[in-house]
Amino acid sequence: MSFERDFYEERRRKWRRSAFWKGFILASVLVIGFIGLVSVLAGGKGHPAGPQIARFFLDDVITDNPERDALLAEMAEDADVKALILRINSPGGTTAGSEALFDSIRKIAAEKPVVAVMSEVAASGAYIAAIASDHIIARGNTVTGSIGVIMEYPDVTGLMDKIGVEMQTIRSSEIKGGPSPFRPLSDAARAEEMALIEDANQWFRGLVSQQRGLTGPALDAVATGGVFSGRQALQNGLIDAIGGEDEALAYLESLDPSLADQPVKTWELAPKDGGILGALGLKLGINPLFTGLSGKTGPRLYSLKR
Repeated sequence: MSFERDFYEERRRKWRRSAFWKGFILASVLVIGFIGLVSVLAGGKGHPAGPQIARFFLDDVITDNPERDALLAEMAEDADVKALILRINSPGGTTAGSEALFDSIRKIAAEKPVVAVMSEVAASGAYIAAIASDHIIARGNTVTGSIGVIMEYPDVTGLMDKIGVEMQTIRSSEIKGGPSPFRPLSDAARAEEMALIEDANQWFRGLVSQQRGLTGPALDAVATGGVFSGRQALQNGLIDAIGGEDEALAYLESLDPSLADQPVKTWELAPKDGGILGALGLKLGINPLFTGLSGKTGPRLYSLKR
């Protein structure tokens, strides 16, 4: 009898422990879900709600990004967004991606003030993003400029000769499929690529001239493909001031004193492949945990013209 009593008592204790932890886990999931639901409902599409100065971070390599451009379009249309601070830390990117980003920022600038704040680097395509704003601020040691276009590709023909490998190609013309790492670039193909690069370069120069008011020798002096420090960029007319976000806020308040009362709220893109948990994690400020649990983004290969 004593043995049976101890056996059933132990089973009851195990059941109570199991019930406790099951209940705890269920309650935690419900609380997290409730917080996420309230946050989403309060923020519309998941973006900061209420009158504000929006902040958007432009980091890493710039490519064509429909999600980014859709987010910027929402800022342009959102009456609660009174101005935008664009924080830039990027070496540039593709010509098409930079063009799309420029157009998206200009649509915001047509409705409300936009000020760009450069961080460590804002060169090439990232400088294109900066000149889409109304006012550009950089640190004295920010690396910027790089006004020009470049195309790079590997040439492994020497290695192929050494190991006795030859690539056989059938193509409709001498310039089709070039440049290629498997054969030397012909004069005709090089001329074709140079024309493409020069067309993009003239487009870039035109943007700088239009947005910064630089022409003639002043434009030629900065559109060399070289980079400048923030101090040099201020001297040659590529930026408007030295500083950071405090100076950006001061500039906005000089345009409209009522902006002094507005909070600065960061807009972020939803995590890729994060699913429901990723979006919820973003709202709760613990996005890496939820994104790690619910999905990962694979590597992407970029072909850059910067």
